[in-house]
Amino acid sequence: MKRAESKREEIESELDRRRMKRRKDADDFKVIEGVIDTRTLKTLYKLLNRGTIRALHGVISTGKEANVYRGEDADRKPVAVKIYRVSTAETDFMLEYIVGDPRFRRIKRRSRTLIPLWALKEFKNLKRYHEAGLRVPAPIAIEHNVLVMEFIGDSESNLPAPLIKNIQVPSPVDTFNEIMEMIERGYTQAGLVHADLSEYNILWHNGPVFIDVSQSVLKVHDNAARYLYRDIQNITKYFQRLGVETETPKTITKHVLALAESD
Repeated sequence: MKRAESKREEIESELDRRRMKRRKDADDFKVIEGVIDTRTLKTLYKLLNRGTIRALHGVISTGKEANVYRGEDADRKPVAVKIYRVSTAETDFMLEYIVGDPRFRRIKRRSRTLIPLWALKEFKNLKRYHEAGLRVPAPIAIEHNVLVMEFIGDSESNLPAPLIKNIQVPSPVDTFNEIMEMIERGYTQAGLVHADLSEYNILWHNGPVFIDVSQSVLKVHDNAARYLYRDIQNITKYFQRLGVETETPKTITKHVLALAESD
């Protein structure tokens, strides 16, 4: 009788443990934006089982192609987890930036195959920028449509760094020059053009940090020079509004292109 009762208590304890685990897992991966589909949940659990992440918390930012969430790694340190939408993705614009990239040969237009390539493209671009010494989030892992990268912000308070457009830039002239140097180094050393650079894609964390580099193209891309000019034009316009006197975007673009040719 005692053995049967002990067995029943053991089973009940195991059921309670499993219920607690399911509840904890649900809390760890609780998100509110509706971006998490079944395939993405499987991807997240794969990253969880590997120890790449141990929890997923609130949303840091939302965008037309992805949401970024604050996560935790195995050591409970904050990481940024970017989840690209698959089922509701608008992919037509992506083809302009990925077709012709020698890193990606077989490109299908269906979102379920294109989105993982787009996520991988951002991972590869972050890696190139990071290895060239540019201030970008360090890439940590990529799995299907989920990119794990360095959390940019206060790791103690878990507050993400603000966009440059939402702060009073300490020294607009120096900051403008620093960003221009980053564009230049990105082109000449990383071999990349951001292709979507503006005050909406630069964080401020003890200086400017480039983000959202999925659209970035290799400098051998047919439209690289045009995208370079567009990036420089966006930044000069923004800093001119802050009172910075700059060279024309055309002059700066020619300078960067000339530097690359002389290397």
